[in-house]
Amino acid sequence: MFINISPLRKYRDYRLLYFGQLVSFLGSMVSYVAIPYQVYELTKNNWYVGLIGIVQLVPVIIFGILGGTYADRLNRRKLLLISESLMCVLILFLGINASLESPSIPAIFILIFIFQCVVGFHRPAMEAMNQKLVDKADYPAIGALGSFRYSTGAIVGPAIGGLLIARFGVKGAYLFDFISFLAALTALMLMRRMPDPDKSDRSPWEDTKIGLRYALSKPELIGTYLIDIVAMVFAFPVALFPSMAEKWGGANAAGMLFSGMAIGSLVMTLFSGWTPKVKFHGRAVVIAAALWAIFIIGLGQATTLTMALVFLALAGAADMMSGLFRGIIWNESVPNELRGRLSGIEMISYMSGPLLGNARAGWVASKYSVPFSITSGGIICTVAVILTAMALPKFWKYRKIES
Repeated sequence: MFINISPLRKYRDYRLLYFGQLVSFLGSMVSYVAIPYQVYELTKNNWYVGLIGIVQLVPVIIFGILGGTYADRLNRRKLLLISESLMCVLILFLGINASLESPSIPAIFILIFIFQCVVGFHRPAMEAMNQKLVDKADYPAIGALGSFRYSTGAIVGPAIGGLLIARFGVKGAYLFDFISFLAALTALMLMRRMPDPDKSDRSPWEDTKIGLRYALSKPELIGTYLIDIVAMVFAFPVALFPSMAEKWGGANAAGMLFSGMAIGSLVMTLFSGWTPKVKFHGRAVVIAAALWAIFIIGLGQATTLTMALVFLALAGAADMMSGLFRGIIWNESVPNELRGRLSGIEMISYMSGPLLGNARAGWVASKYSVPFSITSGGIICTVAVILTAMALPKFWKYRKIES
């Protein structure tokens, strides 16, 4: 019934990577609060906060594909070391900008654009390396552990971020993230040297096309991408949290709102032992996406911080349910020699939706109101998820592979 932690005991290098990335993600979630909070404080405009998603979208699409390709061609540990070092420097620059008497808004957008380019190389390499460090029988367990790492960081990180911003301003939050990257780099350096992947006679572009063709040939993979994108584009409310927090307590309220979904995600992850009993994984993803949309509608009607947090927790639980089954489908369907390229495509699917969703939410809120933006998005999302499932009958019928 409870989460399986045996891979952390069995595999030394997986344990080092896991805890190093847990600390790093904790810091990243502190900056996840600090960046939109700083932009809203400087502009008082929801559209500018939503614009952060547009700035991040282009590098996610371009470098997600390139990063996935090179994760299958280069040494993944070295790729992570280089990526983490660059991200560490970029966060330091954000902190320096925040320390100025008049922080530069263009500098913030330029730095997060470059940061997202680096993430395009970092995430596929990390996901592909996870699969290489454990036996195949432990894939479901590391999927749940990855979800637990995400949920824990996404709860504690924003809470710490809110406290740091309230006490030291956003520069304190950026400093915390900088230190967390140093810890992650230390863990990576302590890992054993990973062998280089097999040399490929093909060009990077040819390898990229092979990965894209494989992804498009699998209805179960296409379904995970499309359902997640649809759910996030229409019903992702995060860009509106700084505006919502302004009337409910400022930075501390913002930290709680940014943590809200992750609380539900953590509870769902801790009690994820029931997931192996589910046979129809495609249906589970669709049902979870529909529940997400319904709970976001509830968030749009919330009149107090407590009510908002309850609906955010429920939405986070539904999103994690979807993520758990999408992760199982990915691990069952993708061979390791394609893992980097497919991880890049996965990254595009699970990151482009929220980025576009933030832009949509911010724009609608700037034209009408925050409650209207959230509620209308949830209603459209509910309809869109149902229509997408109807258009993908093979995904709806997809069931787990019996071992």
